[in-house]
Amino acid sequence: MAQLRIALAQTNPTVGDLTANAAKMLAWTRDAAERGAHLVVFTEMFLTGYPVEDLVLRTSFVEASIRTLEESAARLAEEGLGELPVLVGYVDRAGLAPRAGQPKGAPLDAAALLHRGEVVCRTAKHHLPNYGVFDEYRYFVRGDRLPIFRLHGVDVAVAVCEDLWQDGGPVAVVGQAGAGLLVAPNASPYEKDKDDVRLELCARRAREAGCPLIYVNQVGGQDELVFDGDSLVVDASGELVARAGQFREELLVVDLELETSGEPPAQTAYDAGDGSTITVDRFVLSQDPVARYEPLPAPLAAPLEPPAEVYHALVLAVRDYVAKNGFRSVILGLSGGIDSALTAAIAADAIGASRVNVVLMPSRYSSDHSIADAEELVRRQGINARIVPIGDIVTAFEKEIELSGLAAENLQARVRGMILMGLSNEHGHLVLTTGNKSELATGYSTLYGDSAGGFAPIKDVPKTMVWELARWRNAHGSPSFAMDAAAPIPENSITKEPSAELRPDQRDTDSLPPYEVLDRLLDDYVEKDMGSAELIAAGHDPALVTRVIRLVDLAEYKRRQYPPGPKITPKNFGRDRRLPITNRWREEA
Repeated sequence: MAQLRIALAQTNPTVGDLTANAAKMLAWTRDAAERGAHLVVFTEMFLTGYPVEDLVLRTSFVEASIRTLEESAARLAEEGLGELPVLVGYVDRAGLAPRAGQPKGAPLDAAALLHRGEVVCRTAKHHLPNYGVFDEYRYFVRGDRLPIFRLHGVDVAVAVCEDLWQDGGPVAVVGQAGAGLLVAPNASPYEKDKDDVRLELCARRAREAGCPLIYVNQVGGQDELVFDGDSLVVDASGELVARAGQFREELLVVDLELETSGEPPAQTAYDAGDGSTITVDRFVLSQDPVARYEPLPAPLAAPLEPPAEVYHALVLAVRDYVAKNGFRSVILGLSGGIDSALTAAIAADAIGASRVNVVLMPSRYSSDHSIADAEELVRRQGINARIVPIGDIVTAFEKEIELSGLAAENLQARVRGMILMGLSNEHGHLVLTTGNKSELATGYSTLYGDSAGGFAPIKDVPKTMVWELARWRNAHGSPSFAMDAAAPIPENSITKEPSAELRPDQRDTDSLPPYEVLDRLLDDYVEKDMGSAELIAAGHDPALVTRVIRLVDLAEYKRRQYPPGPKITPKNFGRDRRLPITNRWREEA
């Protein structure tokens, strides 16, 4: 048996900022070296950030990625870190001749091993995900090689992200090739309850490979995706050895007892079990095991409970969207209702109360308690607030154009949206939109009104979960949050009946079924793609099924114009669920 100390760099790169990402790799490698690591593993496509989408189709971007990789290898050696092997993800190219149906330039989702100033070996993802938020057949060609490098007597194999999630391919070859350790750099987006799925997957793959497995995952927000980290290590039997925290950067350092490797098999090409052949490339970095040393205790972070997990995901998504896009502050409309209250709390926890601005915009229909609740929230959270009554502004419109019914209601929402966007232009604030997933699903929003904005923190949060998150946040003040208030949301905002307050005595239930009923139906229709007959068979009221399906289908054009927001469910509107706006298909029971 041999000992190895592995540093898992659970990091937060920025897409396209190759210089900053390379500098972070250098800094984290120095930290790993100071902690006595023998190998440091960064995440999938760390140097470029992930996902880079159509940037990979630009020759200049791919060339910059390759150049940054090679410069980073040299820089590590210049900084005295060349003896510490570094595995890092980047974008490469396959060097294939152009042909129809192949992404321009034949890009590769690649990983490379850097050692002693050189790029020792390169590999690329074999399985390209093309489901949910992934569209990688558009961007990459698949790799067909498995690198195995000998480090202090242990043969270490490398597989990239999706290669763990699919049967066959490089992972199927690891055991046959006799590797003593499998490392997998990942950029696996968050969705609730995914941590248990990942652990079970890694345990199964470790047992199949017959060796311990190291899973290193990205953390941070990137447009509509948020990455939770949750990096982990399992032994050859699939038992959890170490685990990093969620939604935070962390250098997880783990000591492992590993089987030393003898003479490698002469075979280089293996049947991958998926109709392909994988070629094993072998490299020797060091043959002799390290001298025995006292291992460190294995860190084992406990997974967050479900509401905490979702809340932390939303906070991180807002923090990174603001920071990575260069905003200094945010602004939102504060109505006294639960949606804007939760959004304000998330924003204050993400970037600090001093950078959060809210506007109270009472109309002739606003209740006294709505204003009072909004003012109480401002007091609790310490955020910046101003009041802009919209009654006279709406009246000025009404003098020039005659509107009634829904059009008159929507005018109020559009006046509020205009005010927020004007203040955004004037002061450089990012406008946060406060609509939830239930409203977005059923079209219960106003284009260019309450849907106006730059980022929508609770876009993928069903209404019933909005209440759950508000109660959870009120009960859990934490040093990890920027806001001091232990109960930032007034109780009345949580308990009162929801209302848009665009006409006298209006209630959400005037237009929608109770949210407890609606959200169960939406989960089956949107998340699970059930048709009418399946929904009715599942116990939903037939008349309600017909009504809700019609609401959801007709609102597709609104959702296309809605701001981006963090994905936290298995199927969000946007990257996950893509339906045509012009569409005459109708579900029949």
